[in-house]
Amino acid sequence: MEIRDLLSQRGVIPRLRATSKKQLLQELAERAAELFGVHERTIFDALLERERLGSTGSGKGIAIPHARLVGLERLIGVFARLESPIEFESVDGRPVDLVFMLLAPASAGADHLKALSNVSRLLRREEVVERLRGSDRADAILALLIEPPARSAA
Repeated sequence: MEIRDLLSQRGVIPRLRATSKKQLLQELAERAAELFGVHERTIFDALLERERLGSTGSGKGIAIPHARLVGLERLIGVFARLESPIEFESVDGRPVDLVFMLLAPASAGADHLKALSNVSRLLRREEVVERLRGSDRADAILALLIEPPARSAA
């Protein structure tokens, strides 16, 4: 599952104002509900339940909150660049400013894990993360997230 299959320009929030993890998850749930017709509270509750298992803050200012939802027909994503970093209980203790929320159908199986892996791999690339932090336009952020990775010369 490629990132271009998960994300649209309307699913990119280039300057999100949130002051807490809970508020951030609420804002992401609200955007996903608008875009995909799933009830906002259902999304928010699923994200909170997943966070109770352990923080999805992966370190270096990045979080990938994710959940499985009954009634969702396909994998979807919402990306946010926060105006100011917030505490997220990340593995390295650093606040978060880049967030990629991934929602999957309850029956997604391996597709959910493959999508998580693709998002994680992309957000480990320092040059991509640096450019995401430097951009405040949804179209530019989307382009960074969906452009194919550069191939190394052999």
